[in-house]
Amino acid sequence: MEHNIFTAKNYTDPAIFDLEMRKIFSQCWHFAGLVEDLSKNNHYLTVLAGYNNLVIVRNDHGQLNAFHNRCRHRGMKILEGSGEISHSHLSCPYHDWAYNWQGELKGLPQEKAQFKGLDKACLSLKPAKVSIWRGMLWVHPDQDATSLEDYFSGMPEHLAPYCVEELIEAKDEIFEVVITANWKLVVENYIDHYHLSQLHRGTLNMYDHKSAQFGFCGDHYYFWEPLSEEFRSNLATNSALPLLMDKNSPQLGTFVPMLFPSFGLAESESSWSIYQILPLEVNKTRVIIRNKVKNTSSLNFLSQAARSAKFWTSRIKPKDNSYPNKHPLGSADFMQEDIYVCEQLQKSLISPYFEFGPSAAHGEAPIRGFQERVLRWLNDG
Repeated sequence: MEHNIFTAKNYTDPAIFDLEMRKIFSQCWHFAGLVEDLSKNNHYLTVLAGYNNLVIVRNDHGQLNAFHNRCRHRGMKILEGSGEISHSHLSCPYHDWAYNWQGELKGLPQEKAQFKGLDKACLSLKPAKVSIWRGMLWVHPDQDATSLEDYFSGMPEHLAPYCVEELIEAKDEIFEVVITANWKLVVENYIDHYHLSQLHRGTLNMYDHKSAQFGFCGDHYYFWEPLSEEFRSNLATNSALPLLMDKNSPQLGTFVPMLFPSFGLAESESSWSIYQILPLEVNKTRVIIRNKVKNTSSLNFLSQAARSAKFWTSRIKPKDNSYPNKHPLGSADFMQEDIYVCEQLQKSLISPYFEFGPSAAHGEAPIRGFQERVLRWLNDG
């Protein structure tokens, strides 16, 4: 009989959360945005990587540089959010220490009077590492970190056979929510194969869950499952969006990996999505979802939606009709179902009477595999 490796304490103890932020999130590659988020010269974006605040800058020559977004004087944050750099330098708002776009300290007020003998060359912004993978910007707090290609080594063969860079973002469909649950519960729900035919029987029934193929490639989880026979048999009509894959492709289905520690992809037959899981507190997690679709005309999208409406109207149903429409389990929305479950689990974990039951040998094996990897990072980091 298999059992959950974590105890309730792993999801509720602030000290464990602090350790995870230091040993995992402060020491791994982080998704920073889509390439098009920083496509213009003289622009920047900031990223939280565990306890590190990082900034990526695209200079006036189009080159990308990444630094720790902290002044070398007192540690003040230099830039906020994202946008255009309006000056020829990066300036700390506290004492006006100025850095060029390579992160080198170039000037500071009253230098000769206040900092006699100062060697500015020793006080450049601490460098970070930035790279591009599959149309996404990634950043690491350590400039000497393993390359992004090595970090994701072996994963490309487990991803959808189309070019993400050719797709366009559906900007009006960005979804963001704060879930009152530990980040690991959100990840574990994402990779839990056992619940797909149960919790989502009315909302994700267009896929053949019994034929899913999944496992780990290093620290990263891969997952693929084919379309249900009913969905695939008339896919050109049934698909809600213009197809990204050939309707006769043997790889037709959905690829849903979870890149360690907490970044999901959903690469389906007709859309490509990111599922960004950001730990905020021990019991609070932000989730951001962004979607890309085929670069085609609005007319094609409207026509496809009209053709497929009958299929989806008859196909998507709430898990249980006894729940009102406003209840997550009566919403016929798989995201609302997942959020509800994660938040209810978090509430259960604080009960002194709570204990985990047995773990499904096959369907919940990904959860145990993820837990093993988290513990290894905590012990080795």
